[in-house]
Amino acid sequence: MNGLILNESEVEFTAIRAQGAGGQNVNKVSNAVHLRFDIAASSLPEEVKAKLRALRDQRINSDGIVVIKAQKHRSLERNREDGLVRLRELIASAAFVPAIRRPTKPSRSSQRKRIESKIKRGQVKLQRGRVGE
Repeated sequence: MNGLILNESEVEFTAIRAQGAGGQNVNKVSNAVHLRFDIAASSLPEEVKAKLRALRDQRINSDGIVVIKAQKHRSLERNREDGLVRLRELIASAAFVPAIRRPTKPSRSSQRKRIESKIKRGQVKLQRGRVGE
């Protein structure tokens, strides 16, 4: 994550009941996790905070709070870890800085070789005319 460290004390976890099939257990046990992360109150660098707020992601609400619901696994601990992994991936995507592309110019010899190969190819195609006329 480019040297960024996510402080887990800034993340608020709430245990909730998971949706979907699960038999009798689904109505008794709260094993899904709501993860809430306040971007403004976090210890992330300002550039990363601004990029996170600018992301068009449905998990970030208008108040600048990231809300992730993790319910893939059957245990609370695994869902908690899954939510943290997804939060780290979101932060890493905002912190990613693409390399600057420097435009290059082809050298004179490469330009000459390209034109010569085009001329040669054109001459080959000219030789494909009817034979004997």
